Amino acid sequence: MTRSISVLGATGSVGVSTLDLIRRNRADWRVVALTAHSNVEELAKLAREFDADLAVIAQDNLLGALRDALDGSGIEAAAGRGALCEASARSADIVMAAIVGCAGLGPVMAAIEQGTTVALANKEALVSAGEVMTAAVEKHGATLLPVDSEHNAIFQCLRGGKLAEVRTITLTASGGPLRTWSKAQLDEATPAQAIAHPNWDMGAKISVDSATMFNKGLELIEAHHLFPVGLDKIRIVVHPQSVIHSMVEYRDGSTLAQLGPSDMRVPIASCLAYPARMDTPMDPLDLAAIGELTFHAPDEKRFPATRLAREAAQAGGAAPGTLNAANEVAVAAFLAGNIPFSRIALMVERVLTETELPPAPQTLEEVLRVDEDARRRASAMLETC
Repeated sequence: MTRSISVLGATGSVGVSTLDLIRRNRADWRVVALTAHSNVEELAKLAREFDADLAVIAQDNLLGALRDALDGSGIEAAAGRGALCEASARSADIVMAAIVGCAGLGPVMAAIEQGTTVALANKEALVSAGEVMTAAVEKHGATLLPVDSEHNAIFQCLRGGKLAEVRTITLTASGGPLRTWSKAQLDEATPAQAIAHPNWDMGAKISVDSATMFNKGLELIEAHHLFPVGLDKIRIVVHPQSVIHSMVEYRDGSTLAQLGPSDMRVPIASCLAYPARMDTPMDPLDLAAIGELTFHAPDEKRFPATRLAREAAQAGGAAPGTLNAANEVAVAAFLAGNIPFSRIALMVERVLTETELPPAPQTLEEVLRVDEDARRRASAMLETC
């Protein structure tokens, strides 16, 4: 039976992987809406290929260019934040939420409020608005399916089990491309070195987050909301091969692990086909060829991001959203060459500890104000660095 889907962030790495799977199973899917941040040419190309009902570009000033690129196709074109939310709210069986950063929060909430199944690849939305979002999911009867490889792995390991039976959840981290670097070397790391991930093909921001371990810190907060077993039961281990994506230990001592290749099409396929399975083009996992799997405890002296994230999660309220926003500002500054790699975590810690945080947000509007306030304070610190 044909199912309908909207893909938010269609030109990013998760969006491209999602559309690759749909392309391979074209008769099974009808594409409702595709969105992109600023890549008009690629968005229009994809909208034509998949015969989408609607294409939305986030930048208002690019609407004319999008309309020109779609001329004669019959595909509706729109632009701006409001249009992104309208696209998310359109009737679809599943919404793939792959807009990077807090910019994806409004569209994700718009989909949730329709009671839709949301495949969530935007970890920042749940980090910044965990309590608000989970309350909305319960209120509107929506379904959240985790797309991040680690959370999807946990989700798969929990099928057939119960949260009350869980002893620990372990998130695995590759450690990124700078895992073995000394503190002095980290001070000199360039953006090109930080985004050269050894296992995963990701965008620049997420790749830097992997290098700093903020990606894993954000995933810890996300896991805290998706799988409420208690922060003390969620652990992180460095696993450089990225073969085991996460593990769940049950109270009887049994540990279930989900293994797979370092390709986002595997967890995406898990969400698209849920509760069934679907074919992917991945080769079978060859453990003999891999040879060995190794594990290490995180080094929070060189990479303090996981400590900061855990402390923010324990503090709750505005702290997780503040951490996320400050990190986005710091990463952008690093990629622009304005601060060294090692200052990313330092800047986030200063925003969290040297200024008074706003009250705990209760609505989406308050979440966005927390985000805006944290960005303002982080930007002000940049000017004095």
